[in-house]
Amino acid sequence: MNPAVHGVGTSHFGRRPGTDLVSLAWDAVSDALADAGGGPVDAVWVGTVFAPAGVAQRVLRAMGITGIPVVTVENACASGTTAFAEACEAVRTGRYGRVLALGIEQMSAAFDGAITPERTDPEGATGLALPALYAMAATRYLHDGAVTREQLAAVAVKNHAHALHNPQAQYAGRYTVEEVLASRMIADPLTLLQCCPTSDGAAAAVVAASSGGVREVGVRGIALRSGAPWGRRSPHVWGHDVVRDTAADAYAAAGLHAATDVDVAEVHDAFTIGEIVTTEALGLAAPGEGGKAAGTGVTTLGGTHPVNPSGGLLSRGHPLGATGLAQVAEIVRQLRGDAGGRQVDGARIGLVETMGGGVSALDGNACVVAVLEAP
Repeated sequence: MNPAVHGVGTSHFGRRPGTDLVSLAWDAVSDALADAGGGPVDAVWVGTVFAPAGVAQRVLRAMGITGIPVVTVENACASGTTAFAEACEAVRTGRYGRVLALGIEQMSAAFDGAITPERTDPEGATGLALPALYAMAATRYLHDGAVTREQLAAVAVKNHAHALHNPQAQYAGRYTVEEVLASRMIADPLTLLQCCPTSDGAAAAVVAASSGGVREVGVRGIALRSGAPWGRRSPHVWGHDVVRDTAADAYAAAGLHAATDVDVAEVHDAFTIGEIVTTEALGLAAPGEGGKAAGTGVTTLGGTHPVNPSGGLLSRGHPLGATGLAQVAEIVRQLRGDAGGRQVDGARIGLVETMGGGVSALDGNACVVAVLEAP
């Protein structure tokens, strides 16, 4: 069976401590089911990182989705996309006919600010948090002349401007490079406007076999990898190699000749340097050219390779378990031509990349890359 996305839905993303998980899930799932034309599902995969035990069954019960297999998966920031990958595989193999993938997270209930380093992790025990890890990558790029501070800031300028056209984004705005660089320093050289916010939200997709429907978005290829041991053997910064290798798997499965066949991409930009490294690892920019692509408009709406038209994690928000499925929802809307003021004209091939963080001596906890095709 060739899997296809029949419906998508998302809640509004933002700091919503007064909104319970059931309400967040209701917004995403009800929209996805309605978008798919209604009807039951045979199984559910739910991606979440910090939600309490049993949350999947509780939020689904409120929507009358009971008595079927429900599986919860955790793969750091790639949890939602992992749920989507498993849903696609269940349909492809014929295990289930119609599957719901749901991602959900309420970060504001778990953390006052940045995620606390995990003390059972060797690097986490020393206090190494993800902002510092990404800052190390940015420092390396600056040292090697592969990026400038202005190019780092240009990613934030671009994605905050894209989010102006996304009514479900956490926040948006028109900033200058100078304003981004002048915002409060978080982890040198990354300033506040170069870091994703703490977010709450949910996103969902209904996956079933392709039937040729005019609104079905085909899943041409999807791949999932976990990071390998990372150290001096790699000439690249943390996160590059697992994205590169996962993308190669997805491109092969999709039959893509080159990354330049991709018309629009949603990639993991938890920090500005993340988008730059990822566009290079995906092949959307040449090595050392990711910063220049952002600075010259190549990855902006209207550019040659538009990246993160939704606003990305930087502006749409980053509720960990929901992020990957929000990316899927954006690409589905782009390929249907339903993205409104952020629409990429003529988009036929879309890409989703989500990289799960973590610093346990691995090149990332997990990465999912999916290639989707317009109806």
